[in-house]
Amino acid sequence: MSASGPRLQPTIFERSKPGRGGGLVPHPPSDALDRIPTEQRRERPAGLPELNEAEVVRHYVNLSQLNHAIDVGFYPLGSCTMKWNPKVNEWAARLPGFANLHPLAPDVTTQGTLQLLWELEQILLEVTGMRAVTLQPAAGAHGELTGILMIRAYHEARGDTARTEVLVPDSAHGTNPATATMAGLHTVSLPHEDDGGVAVEAFRRALGPQTAAIMITNPSTLGIFESRIGELLEAVHEAGALAYMDGANLNAILGRFRPGDAGFDVMHINTHKTFSTPHGGGGPGAGPVAVNERLEPYLPAPRILRDPDGAFRLERPGERPTSIGRMRAFVGSTGVLLRAYAYLRTHGGSGLAEVTDDAVLAANYLKHRLAESGAFDIPFEGVCKHEFIASASSIKKRTGIRTLDIAKRLLDHGFHAPTVYFPLTVDEAMLIEPTETESVETLDAFADALVAIAEEADRDPDVIRSAPHTAPVRRLDEAAAARNPNLRWRPAAGDWTPCPD
Repeated sequence: MSASGPRLQPTIFERSKPGRGGGLVPHPPSDALDRIPTEQRRERPAGLPELNEAEVVRHYVNLSQLNHAIDVGFYPLGSCTMKWNPKVNEWAARLPGFANLHPLAPDVTTQGTLQLLWELEQILLEVTGMRAVTLQPAAGAHGELTGILMIRAYHEARGDTARTEVLVPDSAHGTNPATATMAGLHTVSLPHEDDGGVAVEAFRRALGPQTAAIMITNPSTLGIFESRIGELLEAVHEAGALAYMDGANLNAILGRFRPGDAGFDVMHINTHKTFSTPHGGGGPGAGPVAVNERLEPYLPAPRILRDPDGAFRLERPGERPTSIGRMRAFVGSTGVLLRAYAYLRTHGGSGLAEVTDDAVLAANYLKHRLAESGAFDIPFEGVCKHEFIASASSIKKRTGIRTLDIAKRLLDHGFHAPTVYFPLTVDEAMLIEPTETESVETLDAFADALVAIAEEADRDPDVIRSAPHTAPVRRLDEAAAARNPNLRWRPAAGDWTPCPD
């Protein structure tokens, strides 16, 4: 995607012309300002830009086209499942009966939405093999916190207050240690074996009466399904601890593996990754949490209930005293949950299994292409699940070109980079997840681009070091941008004032 030259337009403030907006309130009351207390009025105008509607629309459409997006091209972010989401789900979420519903409306006038959310819960229970679910959490990390808080409440209710440690494999999702800390618990990191699985002996040494839970991402961020999961969970429960499964990689096991059946006690579900809703840049998201019978009493309140007469309602305050309380306003991110419902209804059970099969096939196809080329190191051999790791370690040793350089150069080929430098346990890592929605032609083009960049590293490394060359801006100082972001436009002043025309 090329977006240079004239597409880098002035800011909306710089395009502003006095009197051009015409955005007046139709027929404002003559005493409108008099109704506002004097101390709450502005001393001077807000300084908003003034443009007509067409100029505003064109400005923001141009800005949107400067960004790479799933609507523009391939977006192979490992551990994030950035896949194409059907537009019909967007339509469903925007139906006026759902979108315009007031969150404080009484249950009697919200039966349609409550029924849909209740039915979504039943589908999620079927997918996960769990006993009950809450739709409240706003995203995956929020779901993790919800799950660990329930685990803590479970141990406290049993008087087992010495359980203060959470075991987290180094192949788990990156937010797991932070979640345990936020819940007031301590993280114990577990290494992985050469095959990518949890190091069982280290796990058994760390497990004990002080263990509250283990948090496992399965498949892991190494792209490996934990083959010893039954042995691990059996040991966890024998020790009196509970098992949390991070559902970030649920896209790899739909219809093929149900965590509840395997013995997990709780898991979160990234509906905004696995079941539709484009995500990134901070939202939107929804991270429902499913639990077994051990943790059902501690689910956040209010839950959606179905009365014997078939009517739906929210739990009343104090109806379930064991609840850990509310984790989010109202019932959660309803628009995201509506998209998930539409996605699940569209696919059905057989369709979800096909999603998994195609995602795993695409990942292994792409992994095989790169392994066959010899351009990159592939740390873990054999069949992966929905994602895999490729490393530029050999390229760096030979040419000095790093994974970040390759990521920037991919923009010149029209591709967004995969996740880079994660997991931290692999040097110069790229975590690549093609998802089930990309064609074989797209996968081949992406593999060809990576191989071409690897060859270019030997032939002309300076071209890669200075990439991207076709993006709206050249390579940025990312450290400076993160530490000193410039997020607010200010009019030029002093020596920076432009010369008059």
